[in-house]
Amino acid sequence: MTTRSITRPAMSVRGTAAAVVGGTAAALMLFTAAPAGADTPVAEPDSFTSAFTAMATPDQVLNGEGVATPGQPGAMGTFTLRINSDLDIVCYDIALDGVTGDYMSPAKTATHLHQAAAGAAGPPRLAFPNPTPIGDGPRTSSGCMQGPFTTGLTPAGASADSGTGFTLDQIEANPAGFAADTHTVDFSAGAVRGQLTQIPVGSVATGGGGAALAAASDSASSSAAPVVGAVALGAMAIAGATLVARRSGTARS
Repeated sequence: MTTRSITRPAMSVRGTAAAVVGGTAAALMLFTAAPAGADTPVAEPDSFTSAFTAMATPDQVLNGEGVATPGQPGAMGTFTLRINSDLDIVCYDIALDGVTGDYMSPAKTATHLHQAAAGAAGPPRLAFPNPTPIGDGPRTSSGCMQGPFTTGLTPAGASADSGTGFTLDQIEANPAGFAADTHTVDFSAGAVRGQLTQIPVGSVATGGGGAALAAASDSASSSAAPVVGAVALGAMAIAGATLVARRSGTARS
């Protein structure tokens, strides 16, 4: 199968932290902005050790203090990550639908993977390029990046960026302990959020954020099938076009 070329959207974040209001403002004061060193963009590796997806919805959003803070009504998103933990490379396909307005975050981007279990807040560990185009329609972001990772945020009392020391094998060890989200001016706590769920590596089709579709058909008999099926439906609504499959890697034995 032919490998699709990777195009990384611009890593811009519009708006400022001054737009944050309410409890989220207090939570964001726990972080200070760090120099925005870009994580290294790389080509897709020949194989992956694991793959994960998240169905992000507004009802799962929490503010930085762990308080339920509903996101944008009607919005949804899919985040699919393919990981080669030996090389510390993550390839991502993200799609957002129903998310409107500019992005806003004190981090270097507004689209993150947080180390946070369901119902809990936690620091960002990965900062992805924000899905584009900004507007009222679907937004997508796809590419690959390699550690060491940075987020542009330094927790209060810490001397290092919240991505410092983070490696992708931590996701493999506890995927349920990570949540993906994106932040906007109107929904600074998050427009949508979703917990990671592991999916088979060899069945992941990618492009336009619809990476869970093929995985769903191959994993219908597994215990994760209901979750993956829900993600697939979301991806179908978001992508709205034929998916282009990238070359699939094989799982590490």
